[in-house]
Amino acid sequence: MTTGVTSPSLQAAVAELQRGVAGLSGRRPALSQQIRSGALVLATPASLPETGPLLQDLGATGWLLRSTRLQGRDVTLIAANTDLGLLYGSFAWLRAAQTGADLARLDQRSAPKIGLRLLNHWDNLDRTVERGYAGQSLWDWWKLPDIRDPRYADYARANASLGINGTVLNNVNAKAESMTAPFLAKAAALAEVFRPYGIKVWLSARFSAPMELGGLKTADPLDPAVRAWWQAKANEIYQAIPDFGGFLVKANSEGQPGPQDYGRSHADGANMLADALSPHGGIVLWRAFVYAADASDRAKQAYAEFQPLDGRFAANVIVQVKNGAIDFQPREPFHPLLGAMPGTPLALELQITKEYLGFATHLVYLGPLFQEVLQADTGHGGTVARVVDGRLGGQRLTAMAGVANIGTDRNWCGSQFDQANWYAFGRMAWDPDQPARTVAQEWVAQTFTTRPAARDAVAELMMASREAVVDYMTPLGLHHLMGTGHHHGPAPWVDNLERADWNPVYFHRAGRDGIGFDRSPSGSHAVAQYAPAVARRFADPRTTPPELLLWFHHLPWDHEMPSGRTLWAELITRYDRGVATVDDMRRRWAALQPDIDAERHAEVAAYLAVQAREARWWRDACIAYFQSASGLPLPAGVRPPEYDLAHYKALRFSFAPGRGG
Repeated sequence: MTTGVTSPSLQAAVAELQRGVAGLSGRRPALSQQIRSGALVLATPASLPETGPLLQDLGATGWLLRSTRLQGRDVTLIAANTDLGLLYGSFAWLRAAQTGADLARLDQRSAPKIGLRLLNHWDNLDRTVERGYAGQSLWDWWKLPDIRDPRYADYARANASLGINGTVLNNVNAKAESMTAPFLAKAAALAEVFRPYGIKVWLSARFSAPMELGGLKTADPLDPAVRAWWQAKANEIYQAIPDFGGFLVKANSEGQPGPQDYGRSHADGANMLADALSPHGGIVLWRAFVYAADASDRAKQAYAEFQPLDGRFAANVIVQVKNGAIDFQPREPFHPLLGAMPGTPLALELQITKEYLGFATHLVYLGPLFQEVLQADTGHGGTVARVVDGRLGGQRLTAMAGVANIGTDRNWCGSQFDQANWYAFGRMAWDPDQPARTVAQEWVAQTFTTRPAARDAVAELMMASREAVVDYMTPLGLHHLMGTGHHHGPAPWVDNLERADWNPVYFHRAGRDGIGFDRSPSGSHAVAQYAPAVARRFADPRTTPPELLLWFHHLPWDHEMPSGRTLWAELITRYDRGVATVDDMRRRWAALQPDIDAERHAEVAAYLAVQAREARWWRDACIAYFQSASGLPLPAGVRPPEYDLAHYKALRFSFAPGRGG
């Protein structure tokens, strides 16, 4: 039941239902009867006025699924206020069907809690992908706009099924050429493919583009000629892409140009771009990932630069903040900016691609990491989730971004389980209160098996995986121990890089006196950037969670841990626990062979074998190094590293993936 005129989004919804019902009926005969027993009715208040009262709290894109009677027959109603809502509702019905819901007794409703749910592609114009582990960039810039790969539509379908509604096409380390007319035509072609699925195209903007493309002698955001150039460029972009989302900007970080080059603030730079986009309804996402070579503690800089600017950003600017203050580590405390800028919309930036978590090789489900940061109590009156969804500060603009792990590999993401991280991001961006375990169970039921015992067994394996990688890589709050440049494998010994904060020794500071970065009041005092109650907890080793201990404190090796072990013994115990957990993951996966198709079971088993070997490498190399730093013997019964420290230091990985840029 629809209106006579159908929009592209409604056509997409009907096509997804037809495709999905055909596939489900063919694979699952028991479900087929349920599907045939009740008609599916898609309706908005325009086509079925009686749905209006049912949808008042669902906004433009929320949806309702309900088993009911219409005109004397049993039906399943998929209702929404807009056709895009019907598309989301259709995907929700398919998800319910795939995960085993009773389709004859449906009563579900949902609306997104966060307005902008974006993928950030760190894709370069030559099709390399920075920190990408799934092949080349999906965007074949050379062939666009004339040749449109069918996978572009599949990409849009996959994202719409999760409620993702925007994609930043190019790397935050942007090239000015991405905003030239030929590349805007290519972006417009992608926007045309994505539009029926509710996905807007965004671009990373290079701050110095007025000089590189416009021939200006400055990019000073207060210069009238610079402002005029950006206004003209915005007009040009919206002429090509009428529903363009806006700009993502990395400025004054890691060598990127920005307003500080001219003595201006981040607010000056962001507001200049915001003025250019404002007539068109565009938005600026201004990243807060900044650090300087002379910083005494890199973790403090973003707060120091941005918090004083609270309330000074234009109404269409969102400051995009990483989940932690360093750089997507296996574990970080939540970023102190989150909750500390009540007058500014803040987006949460998460990394879906596993730059510091074993690339695409290691099975690491990121749902628990996402949940950990979202549910962290900021001390400012609510959780990070309440900051991001706008409820804490009453923000109108809300956003959550994920650095994409998508490429041209057949499975999109580089390995089977990495698809779960794309899925988890989408589901938790729609609803940041979604439990990671529930999301894992959903994904497993749609990907591998609906048998409850097997589904739960796979989900439990996934839930254990993130803590395992923390244990065998960076336990007890250690961070940034990875190899130089490629970030692959352990290298806690590196101390010869140009900038102090590029060296792992800067972060762990291991020596005869102990280990850890002192961010307490006696050290860098980074704890002071948190709300008072949180700062007090992190300032004292006795109240700091053990999982974050060495993030905030430099402690002697004989410091007594809550377990009763010394810090040295506890560190080794955690490394051993990580290795043991991966071994257990392999055993659990082997036992699931009857429930998983042979090809994918064998592929995952092969990846887990690599992970087990590399977990031992991490454990052995780090213990060898930290033993050399501490001068302490291994505790009784501990297996010594397989090789000496010199062996691990000599390893080289010249062509590791993910270094495009």
